[in-house]
Amino acid sequence: MAVTMDVAVVELLCSRLCHDLVSPIGAINNGIELIEETGPGDAGEALDLIADSADAAAKRLKLFRLAFGAAGAQETLSPADARAVLEGWFRSGRVALHWAATSPRPPARGLLKLVMLAALLLEEALPRGGSIRVQDAESGFLLLGEGSGAAFRPEVRVALADQPGAEELTARAVVSHFAARLATHYSLSVSLHEDGQGHVSVRIG
Repeated sequence: MAVTMDVAVVELLCSRLCHDLVSPIGAINNGIELIEETGPGDAGEALDLIADSADAAAKRLKLFRLAFGAAGAQETLSPADARAVLEGWFRSGRVALHWAATSPRPPARGLLKLVMLAALLLEEALPRGGSIRVQDAESGFLLLGEGSGAAFRPEVRVALADQPGAEELTARAVVSHFAARLATHYSLSVSLHEDGQGHVSVRIG
């Protein structure tokens, strides 16, 4: 199914991705400036900062390439690839990822892109940290999030329903809107659920 996207939505999405990359890249610059100020003899702390920040930037780029780019829709992309990228993203963070999906069936085209986007939506719905479990579901995947205060922002729900105009979208909601448009394009579905007791989930199929 052909899907169009407003230029304003694309601009907002690009702004969101750039914003998420500013922090680690800025830290790399800070590390370089520190070396310039103190000299190479005292560069140990600065080099650690540069290494950690470069690793964080690389992990974000890998996820963005698959979740938002054309690479994520290729038939050669496997669940193992998506799992590795997500595990890198969540490693050492406030949210722990548990990949329990084991289905041997080839995923539908675009399905793994939506899994990665769903993981990002769940991460934002866990403001105090927690865990995300990825498991098989009928014709797709179910991602379960658990943590104190777990809840989806109202604008994220509206955006996933594909209701707002481009001028009403926010940077926090644009990923949800993008997921809704992708689901339509690949003839898939995405639904959000929460129980108000620390549990949230995203079903994809």
